[in-house]
Amino acid sequence: MPAAGHASPWIRRFHPVSHPDDTGRVHLVCFPHAGGPATSYTPLSANLSALAPFVDVVALQYPGRQDRLAEPPVADLTELSRLIAGELRPLAAEGRPLVFFGHSMGAELAFETARLLERTGAAPAALLLSGRRPPSRRRSQSIHLRDDDDLLEHVLSLSGTDPQLFADEEFRALLLPALRADYTAIETHTPDPAARVGCPITVFTGDRDPQLPVADAHAWAAHTTGRCDVRVFPGGHFYLSDHPRDVAAAVSETVAVVAS
Repeated sequence: MPAAGHASPWIRRFHPVSHPDDTGRVHLVCFPHAGGPATSYTPLSANLSALAPFVDVVALQYPGRQDRLAEPPVADLTELSRLIAGELRPLAAEGRPLVFFGHSMGAELAFETARLLERTGAAPAALLLSGRRPPSRRRSQSIHLRDDDDLLEHVLSLSGTDPQLFADEEFRALLLPALRADYTAIETHTPDPAARVGCPITVFTGDRDPQLPVADAHAWAAHTTGRCDVRVFPGGHFYLSDHPRDVAAAVSETVAVVAS
């Protein structure tokens, strides 16, 4: 569902707020992981609709997936963040606080989009970053250069996708272009290791996440001039799928501070 007053192919709402004129409303903008569609945030949206009905959950739909399948995916993180920043400015112009939640690739994309919006006076009020190392702890990877089978094997190793889906040749063919583009975007992006934002950051990770060890989660503190908190959940890279209500409760706590 496009944002009210702004028919954007990038924006989806699965559980619109009950009282859209609520002065405490906060826009929670959710950035999916590599290969992930907007619907990956449906469980978070559903739980927040019960826990924090004042939160307007907005999930981003990148090109090249689901109803945007006919559009070429964007394989450049800088360009993708620029496009998203442009789509979010109308939301920022409403005068309601923006909070970003990004998982994995989405975390780095949220951070870079926040930096762009800061330059135009439309900065988010807080960042919730999940499952991604900070720029100062960047590791060089070349998963996007692997063949299709090896790329999918890596994705399956993160335990966020049902292996039976990849057994379907038609599904594989539909998923691979966006997945490879996303891995290209994140692995060829060169972040500034000294980059910082002015808003507070809350970092989410699983206690067994190989993509964001707890020690690296705390290193995000160097990338904000505000407060940095770390929330650790049981599980691996896709701990969110195992603990949807607990994650939603933690998100609700953070967003409530912004709304108060």
